[in-house]
Amino acid sequence: MSRLSLDWLHLLTLLGAVQGVFLAGALFTKRRNRTANRLLAATMLAFSVHLATSVYHAAGLERAHPHFFGLAHPLPFLYGPLVYLYAVTAADRSRRLSWRDALHLIPFALVVLAGLPVYLMSGTDKLALYHAMLSGNTPRLIRITDSLKIVSGVTYATITLVFLRRHHARVFDNYSSVERVNLRWLVWLGASGAAIWTMALAFEVLDVSGIKIARPGDDFISLAIAAMVYGIGYRGLRQPEIFRYDTAEHRVPEELRAMVKRRISDETRAIPEPIAPMTHASPESANSASRYERSGLSEREAERLKDALLVMMETKRPWQDSDLTLADLAESLATTPHKLSEVINARLGLTFFDFVNGYRVREVQRRIAAGDGQRVTMLSLALDAGFASKSTFNMVFKKHTNQTPSSYRATTGAARLKSYYSRNS
Repeated sequence: MSRLSLDWLHLLTLLGAVQGVFLAGALFTKRRNRTANRLLAATMLAFSVHLATSVYHAAGLERAHPHFFGLAHPLPFLYGPLVYLYAVTAADRSRRLSWRDALHLIPFALVVLAGLPVYLMSGTDKLALYHAMLSGNTPRLIRITDSLKIVSGVTYATITLVFLRRHHARVFDNYSSVERVNLRWLVWLGASGAAIWTMALAFEVLDVSGIKIARPGDDFISLAIAAMVYGIGYRGLRQPEIFRYDTAEHRVPEELRAMVKRRISDETRAIPEPIAPMTHASPESANSASRYERSGLSEREAERLKDALLVMMETKRPWQDSDLTLADLAESLATTPHKLSEVINARLGLTFFDFVNGYRVREVQRRIAAGDGQRVTMLSLALDAGFASKSTFNMVFKKHTNQTPSSYRATTGAARLKSYYSRNS
């Protein structure tokens, strides 16, 4: 009976397995972004089986229940693909799984097929194999798959983080406010997976080098997986919905195109010189012509679109809408998000996020200079200008002015007082 007792590490592991099962049930029933949540639910179930198997061996239950031996062996080939597919579908809630996504599961299926002879063994034979492995006589196939699962895990952790980095750039090219496009959760998930696979690789290197540690590396890996399950329970169910960025090309009705062109033409005649936004020099600007050619946007059309964009930003002030997206602005200009993005990135040298928030910052600066900063709070000025949160406002304002909002208000207020006294002295 003494072998059935568990120490604190395995108790935490067991609790992680139980929580994983409950999380899987909660995620499976969530209606929003159903595909992504079901993928995460499958990941939770795979983690739970792995953790339960760790406790199964720690409690010495092989003799009483030998048929569970080897159950979790193929599961590590699922972790990387499931986390990657979850990240991809969570970042685009319209995405559905296709037959190509099933290709990611081929390594897992091959390992299951290769292990069929073991799964079909009798309980006595499984016990004999288990004791042989404890003595160091591990079958060659198991040694190979143990190495390949680390290769698989590290590879998928890398491509998941690369995808999230690229997606992060797309977000700033399509949203003017990123409060609702929260990627921190996905980055945390990808980084946690990468850390666990790095730990597994380190223990594998130590084992090959003959360096012994106090506890088996599998115990620490199981504890790390349990911690990840706890983290998913805390963050995964609380994180805001990740919006889909829409950059797909679409046809614009000719009637709408003609109407917008007439409207822009009238507004251009009414406004002699639009105020140019802050721009940062970009090495890509010199090659803008070739980029336009590749995107189907001619040099002349790009210049007209840029002028129409600047006129609209000054006259219609769409940047006051905190939920403004690239797709919204493109629709107002009767163009496509891709073409508008080309103009903002290559012509103005800015991301959509910086382009729109530049107008918001200048509006706050204008109102501070007019004295509004002494009558209303900075947060009110920020919200009126289109910012969605105080934290984003502070970050963007400092990026554009090299000053915090309060410092800028103090400096501008002192300058206004100096000007007042100089005029009345």
